[in-house]
Amino acid sequence: MWWFQQGLSFLPVALVVWSAASFVFSYITAIVLHHVDPLVPYISDTGTIPPERCLFGIMLNISAFLGVATMYVRYKQVYALSPEKSKIIKLNKIGLTLGLMSCFGLCIIANFQKCILYYVHVVGACLTFGVGAVYMLVQTVLSYLMQPEVHSKDVFWIRLTALLWCCSSIVSMFVSSVVLYSGLYGTNLVQKLHWDPQEKGYTAHLISTVSEWSLAFSFLSFFLTYIRDFQKISLRAVVSLHGQTLYDTPQSFVTDEQTLLIAGSI
Repeated sequence: MWWFQQGLSFLPVALVVWSAASFVFSYITAIVLHHVDPLVPYISDTGTIPPERCLFGIMLNISAFLGVATMYVRYKQVYALSPEKSKIIKLNKIGLTLGLMSCFGLCIIANFQKCILYYVHVVGACLTFGVGAVYMLVQTVLSYLMQPEVHSKDVFWIRLTALLWCCSSIVSMFVSSVVLYSGLYGTNLVQKLHWDPQEKGYTAHLISTVSEWSLAFSFLSFFLTYIRDFQKISLRAVVSLHGQTLYDTPQSFVTDEQTLLIAGSI
């Protein structure tokens, strides 16, 4: 059995690989068609113009679904490992709620492009990355509370490192974006897909785009830490029937009706 076949470890693997592929494929398509500059464009800019917009949208929607599945399994795992610790249970529920909000934000990013509905797109980005960062914080705190009984301290430190990477990327992106869109370098920069290195504001633009890519991959790196944990868990659905048929009539009536039919046939 391969390592990704153990337990449910394929979920975080699929989430990371698929999400990274959605960024890379959209980027390559946009570059080949000369829709954006090759040197570190915004991720959203690579999904603004068809056909890459279609590819970007559908792949991110699938990423959101994989994110929901991964976060739900994480929630069930933490609950099963610490069923009697009220603090952990409360944080676990908060974490699941934040995770679902972050995935919903990803759907907004996928379906509302930056150059068409900018403010809706920004709301989606805030939900995905802002609320997502808080989700990472909650999971890091849970990792701290669960070590060393459940897992080693190394897991906590790795997740803390990914969290700090994420937070530094958010700060860098926020500051550079505020400077870029402050009006000092012109207006309507949101619609601008091609930049000249000699233009004013190019440095702030480059810092902002690099920070966005860094932020995205800090999220993916965090979910990589789930792989080993998910090798230790499996979920199964239990079927509970409320009757032996799908009729709305009482079971006794159906039984009597079948008896009459058999008797009549004899």
